[in-house]
Amino acid sequence: MGIKIVGTNKKAYHEYYIEDVIETGIVLQGTEVKSLRDAKVNLRDSYCRIKNGELFVCNMHISPYDFGNRENHEPLRERKLLAHTHEILKLGKKVDEKGLALIPTKIYFKSGKAKLEVGIGKGKKLHDKRETLKKKQDNREVERAIRQHNG
Repeated sequence: MGIKIVGTNKKAYHEYYIEDVIETGIVLQGTEVKSLRDAKVNLRDSYCRIKNGELFVCNMHISPYDFGNRENHEPLRERKLLAHTHEILKLGKKVDEKGLALIPTKIYFKSGKAKLEVGIGKGKKLHDKRETLKKKQDNREVERAIRQHNG
């Protein structure tokens, strides 16, 4: 059983330099898993924070399950992430020392379990964002030229 990616945060790589990533589990309610399997998740404005030695993801929108009843979940609730204590302490030190941020980069299923990839990112300045966009556009043009030449 492989990895099935259900959501990515493209904005994270535009807004931040992602230095390191860790894989965490997520504590979910029943209907949240069904919505995730349908890829009804939005990571755009989500972020992670450490509270009382535990890791939480905030602002991650998982749409209510279409066939759910009154027991359906809250779309923007704060969800606990499952990581080893030493990983959480290491993340906490990095965030406090260097002013880094914890940003969810993608959510996926691995061997039937929902996993969230959390990146440690440093914010980009405006000129850095422009530079990234320019590189991306240049690469796209080069690939297009190669395809036309080979086609």
